[in-house]
Amino acid sequence: MAGSGISSESGSGAFRDDENCHKQVSPIRGGGSRNTSPSGRVGSRNTSPSRQKVIKTKPRGLDEETVATFGKVVHPDVQMEDNIWAMLPEDLLNEILARVPPFMIFRLRSVCKRWNLILQDHSFLKFHSQVPSHGPCLLTFWKNSQTPQCSVFSLPLKTWYRIPFNFLPQWAFWLVGSSGGLVCFSGLDGLTFRTLVCNPLTQTWRTLPSMNYDQQRQLIVVVDRTDKSFKVIATSDIYGDRSLPTEVYDSKIDKWTVHQIMPAVNLCSSKMAYCDSRLYLETLSPLGLMMYRLDLGYWEHIPAKFPRSLLDGYLVAGTHKRLFLVGRIGLYSTLQSMRIWELDHAKIMWVEISRMPPKYFRALLRLSAERFECFGQDNLICFTSWNQGKGLLYDVDKKVWSWIAGCALQSFNSQVCFYEPRFDASIH
Repeated sequence: MAGSGISSESGSGAFRDDENCHKQVSPIRGGGSRNTSPSGRVGSRNTSPSRQKVIKTKPRGLDEETVATFGKVVHPDVQMEDNIWAMLPEDLLNEILARVPPFMIFRLRSVCKRWNLILQDHSFLKFHSQVPSHGPCLLTFWKNSQTPQCSVFSLPLKTWYRIPFNFLPQWAFWLVGSSGGLVCFSGLDGLTFRTLVCNPLTQTWRTLPSMNYDQQRQLIVVVDRTDKSFKVIATSDIYGDRSLPTEVYDSKIDKWTVHQIMPAVNLCSSKMAYCDSRLYLETLSPLGLMMYRLDLGYWEHIPAKFPRSLLDGYLVAGTHKRLFLVGRIGLYSTLQSMRIWELDHAKIMWVEISRMPPKYFRALLRLSAERFECFGQDNLICFTSWNQGKGLLYDVDKKVWSWIAGCALQSFNSQVCFYEPRFDASIH
């Protein structure tokens, strides 16, 4: 069933800064921009206002050397000739727009009909797909009086943006996850369990066909940008029924196919991680991991023992086949700590790579029984606290911890995931 097309909302109203949020946001990455987080007070200090401004609003698609040259000299504002820009060749205009941060492009739709149509044009989408990605964002979704709400925090721009999400059907309640610019939702349409994928930037969506075994399932979405397709993997029943076979939806054939039933295991949790064409789940009995080979379509047990005194753990997929385990260690609140391990595939064992500093751990989880969520993308790991509306980001490569503040994380029923904004992500 096809969804609605481009939203009727346009101009600055469609994608706008969340004024109540972005003033509270602490910068995530280093560079010339001001960092008010505790970790940001240490290190070199850059007092050049021009360089701070340039790096903070760095146009995507430009390398560091080009940006640095822009920061050397401050030129006064130049009056732009309307008649010259009105005659700009379409291919050049497409190339310019493809380098504009995606959340800013919707503000340009109200300039004129020509620009509004260009954003839906195949030539623009081709240019857009060839420039470097905008970078990772955090997407938060919640329903306020049955009205869907969505805010996105851009890590490169360190700003919150509100996205209109009233284009989705009412039954889309659970945020499954995101991959390659597409976001997946599931929900109950009456007694029927349904799944849909959407592109928040183009405001388009599509309901997937019904599964062969129509029951509420654990899902994960995977986008393949090479052949412009996506898959949705459905594992066991959400209530623990292990008798259901694994099902995989392939957008290229628009149907679900039945695969192997997961062997009888005792799962630690329903949280899954997809890494290097493999799906991983934690198991208590037998102890270790269940791995699903998407390319071959079968399950395999990996006897990777968990660290001692692990209270709760989350699997997080990283880049270049890296798989992380994040969890709390300790029996009593005064002795607990948060640690991160990486799976050594050769030795089949977890190797500790980092520990959350105590000051961050105490601020994130004031009570030992307080629950938290953890998810990752591109070797970035995000922690959110259920009761405090706080977000903490860890960069595995740079080994840097930093806070994410803002009202979008303060709703107790918010669902959060990483998201990569892309106009060229197709729902078909």
